[in-house]
Amino acid sequence: MKKFIHTIDAISVWTALTGRWFIVALMVLVTVEVTLRYVFTKPTLWGYELHVMLAASSYILAFAYTHKLRAHVRVDMIYAHLPQRGQALIDCLGNLLMFFPFVFLLTFAAWNWMFDSWATSEKMPITGWYPPAGPLRTVVFYGIALFALQTVAHFIRDTYMLIKGKPYD
Repeated sequence: MKKFIHTIDAISVWTALTGRWFIVALMVLVTVEVTLRYVFTKPTLWGYELHVMLAASSYILAFAYTHKLRAHVRVDMIYAHLPQRGQALIDCLGNLLMFFPFVFLLTFAAWNWMFDSWATSEKMPITGWYPPAGPLRTVVFYGIALFALQTVAHFIRDTYMLIKGKPYD
């Protein structure tokens, strides 16, 4: 089980390290697009859509890593003052009652969205460039599926903490 959890953690870290380069590419593209638009008055047809795709990809690829670090925003006026077992109980109940249904439904919807996009050769209609939507939909599915796996890893850790009273790792 530890190997499974550490593998998920490693994939989350690798994905985040890879996804951060999308931000660098995004900064370069925005700089080029602004320069072309305001200095040369020659904006590109593909600039806006490519920016949207890179930004969406970088966000979605960071979900699992952020969850691995437990860095998502939470209101913890009570939670922060509880012992680790109390925090684990809240996390386990929250995962079972709310988060698992949400994230697995989201993963299923992302799968269907990705599959339909590739099956129909869907194009993104925001500009006249019409790039294929399949690659972005695939990144969204991958990011959400990895987020779901990271949630399972946390649930295993929290359950162990709840039962044994000590950290899993």
